[in-house]
Amino acid sequence: MLANPVGNRTKVRAPELRGRRWLNTGGTELSLAELRGKIVLLDFWTFCCVNCLHVLDELRELEKRYADVLVTVGVHSPKFVHEADPDAVEAAVERYGVHHPVLDDPELTTWDAYAARAWPTLVVVDPNGYVVAQMAGEGHAHGLSVLVEELIAEHAAAGTLHRGDGPYVPPPAPDTALRFPGKVISLPSGTFLASDTAHHQLVELEADLVAKRRRIGSGERGLVDGTVARFAEPQGLVLLPAPVAEHVGYDVVVADSVNHALRGVRLADGAVSTLAGTGEQLRTRVDVGDGAAELSTPWDVAWWDDRVVVAMAGNHQLWSFDPLTGATAVLAGTTNEGLRDGAPGEAFFAQPSGLAVSPDGTLWVADSETSAVRAVAAAPAVGADVATAVGQGLFDFGFRDGPAEEALLQHPLAVAVLPDGSVAVADTYNGAVRRYDPATRTVGTLARDLREPSDVLVDGDDLIVVESAAHRLVRVPIPASTRVDGAAHRVRRARTDLAPGELALRIGFTPPTGQHLDRRFGDPTSLTVAASPPELLAEGAGTSPGLERTLRFAPDGPAEGVLQVSVAAAACDEGDGVFAACHRYQQDWGIPVRLTAGAPDELALDLRAV
Repeated sequence: MLANPVGNRTKVRAPELRGRRWLNTGGTELSLAELRGKIVLLDFWTFCCVNCLHVLDELRELEKRYADVLVTVGVHSPKFVHEADPDAVEAAVERYGVHHPVLDDPELTTWDAYAARAWPTLVVVDPNGYVVAQMAGEGHAHGLSVLVEELIAEHAAAGTLHRGDGPYVPPPAPDTALRFPGKVISLPSGTFLASDTAHHQLVELEADLVAKRRRIGSGERGLVDGTVARFAEPQGLVLLPAPVAEHVGYDVVVADSVNHALRGVRLADGAVSTLAGTGEQLRTRVDVGDGAAELSTPWDVAWWDDRVVVAMAGNHQLWSFDPLTGATAVLAGTTNEGLRDGAPGEAFFAQPSGLAVSPDGTLWVADSETSAVRAVAAAPAVGADVATAVGQGLFDFGFRDGPAEEALLQHPLAVAVLPDGSVAVADTYNGAVRRYDPATRTVGTLARDLREPSDVLVDGDDLIVVESAAHRLVRVPIPASTRVDGAAHRVRRARTDLAPGELALRIGFTPPTGQHLDRRFGDPTSLTVAASPPELLAEGAGTSPGLERTLRFAPDGPAEGVLQVSVAAAACDEGDGVFAACHRYQQDWGIPVRLTAGAPDELALDLRAV
């Protein structure tokens, strides 16, 4: 049977589920006592987190297969201030097709009760109400299936398994022309093409941004080509240069996010083709210059340097796609989530979600999880270089204008280049459009009181803003920026007390049944450690193989900070030798720590694949 969160076989009674309110239950409050007899899967998530969105998609098949014995409960535990807004949580549950009960936990009450440290965290509670497994990260579907089968057999034999419908009650179906639109581009005809994301379609709109000329896609979730195509939450769009489009036979490239694919659209008849991606999520590390058949949650696309550049939010990288050859390659990013500048092979991104290109060739990136705007400058002699224009890291955000090094954003999803060369930013969770001026390195505010703006497009003297949570596109005149001196925030979580001096860091990882760590070609694990501020650590930062490391806190450093830990492990299927399929498990933790004499001198984290 599976280990519990503390790594031994002692059963622990599951803490009660407490929060602000329940969603998807028809107004009924749930308790673990009422769920006795069911296998309960708690999914601690937050809607900004792309890894959490991956888990939602991974769980769909499990929920369907074990519908009569398994009850999934989402515990929404916010990272950003905006994610604690009750209307935003309710919208996110609908936006991402969450078809199970959700506990809204804005004060992190249940999060703390289960000692969760990372988004996402999964906890399995058996039919008797005991915790039998806890794991962090994504990619656990196989292991969960094995565990559920074991629990079914055990509790069916004991007479403690109750079959039947779960407590999920679907909310009323919404009825709006657009549903959580994502991105928009202008077409040569004077119309606009928008991704109608929650309707799984593209829609061509007239200049008034309301009247529909046509829809592309059937509206059903799926991966189907042709003139009655299917998409799955399409996002970014880019119009190819006319000579390229004529050569390849399609005009628009679409980032089809949940299909993990790039799709091509021929505007003449609306025919759709799949250009890259297999429909499966990429789960292996791909380095700069390499490509792969699979993609990982492409969120936006832009034309840059005679190719399509892809914001690959799912694995924190920028990729390229060549329409003429069909080849994909990694442009920048290591798959580690964070804010680190430098050469493409060394830079860290965190869910890049928006792209724009300046006339001088600079590629601007909305790096959402670091609440940052990044710039990639092409330098042919030495290669591209990644720099941060605005943003301070994974755990710092807010609403503040002024000098770029002090300015703060909150989870931006898009950028656009204004006529004067400055950059408009869809500052999504602040409900604002901001402006970054590279000449003065300052940040101002162009518009406020918008509902989750997810894209901005320059159209003459106006900005067209995709107001995603209001299900519409609106025009906003481009004004002179106005200054906002708002609050600064850090991610709000309980601090972990640790002893000064040396710290033993250990990551627990158990390959799921039927898989093993294959060490024939070297250590299949990788551990990356960093700190914010960097002065917190004197030794132990960096990347190297292994799941254990000794760190040393700087004796003259700060007494508080955030320890950033990223781990990856590859486990291969048994029985097929060198040809066995391998699976990548990865998770990032950002752990607020406080150095206190007498506190523990070891930190154990679980990447448990069950």
